[in-house]
Amino acid sequence: MSVVPAALLVAGALTLTACGGDGEKSAVSGKAASGGGYPVSLKNCGQTVTVKAEPRQAVSLNQGTTEIMLTLGLADRMAGTATWTDPLPKALVKANAEVPRLADNNPSFEKVLDAEPDFVASSFISTLGKGGVATRAQFEKLGVPTYISPADCTKNDKVVGTDGARSTPLTMDVIYEEVEDLAKVFGVEKRGAEVVASLKARMAAAVEGIDPVKAKKTTVLYWFANSDSPYMAGCCGAPGIITNAVGAKNIFDDTQDEWPQINWETVADRNPDFLVIGDLTRKSQTAETAEKKIEFLETNPVTKKMDAVKNKRYVLLSGQAMNPTIRTVEGVEKVAAALRAYAPAK
Repeated sequence: MSVVPAALLVAGALTLTACGGDGEKSAVSGKAASGGGYPVSLKNCGQTVTVKAEPRQAVSLNQGTTEIMLTLGLADRMAGTATWTDPLPKALVKANAEVPRLADNNPSFEKVLDAEPDFVASSFISTLGKGGVATRAQFEKLGVPTYISPADCTKNDKVVGTDGARSTPLTMDVIYEEVEDLAKVFGVEKRGAEVVASLKARMAAAVEGIDPVKAKKTTVLYWFANSDSPYMAGCCGAPGIITNAVGAKNIFDDTQDEWPQINWETVADRNPDFLVIGDLTRKSQTAETAEKKIEFLETNPVTKKMDAVKNKRYVLLSGQAMNPTIRTVEGVEKVAAALRAYAPAK
């Protein structure tokens, strides 16, 4: 293991205490909440996190949080990123080029420490848990504040699925909350408010002109990855935000699992009107790209007979749009556009 630099031990001290369940809404308190500077304290995933000074060497361990930080204009305060599924939006490519990429997937704990972080953020509890990069407690011992996307904190442990489960559907509010939290941590609240306002405006514009009667009768399926044991969206994650926004029906809204693995015979039996397909660039599952997914759908004897496949009713989304991130809005926009153009058989 690398020797921990002395600067790391004193930068951005962290206070973590038990503070309610994982479903608890993040709330910012302290001087920064009223514009008075640091320290900033906030409740996050059942813990209270205190950031004593503005982070200058932040590390983001998942693409979702990375894109928020870059959108907030924080590239010059980032010491590393990791875990990528998609190309970046063009508007973020230049800023991202300034930030070191520690790994395409999970980096080692030692690799993160080499970046001398004074703040570490992730999109998923699993990234900062056992089996991930390191636990929050490990960073706590080094005085490094950690933050997890609030969207992942709302999963429950009553129904155990492949990627956890939810009993309450996500809304865009939890994504706006993450933007606002990170803006406050870095002292860029005005920029955070501008980003949230822009996302809200795009959400409103995306659903204009949708026929609610037609939408209610339209069924969709969300396929994230894997052709052998495909991960399909359940009721209540980011695809639920998309489906609820456009007024359509997810054919697997009868499961609370985030991404249950469902066999193709069941998919074909439910025969959705649209297939929303993840177009990923990573290489950890089978059929990651949209091209490979469509090739499978159109050659597999079970799936090639589905109406959506025969009529090529596909909507291609980035992995980030299918996770609860600022790009979920992109998912709403694309599914809404397909729905407006759809003429169902009478």
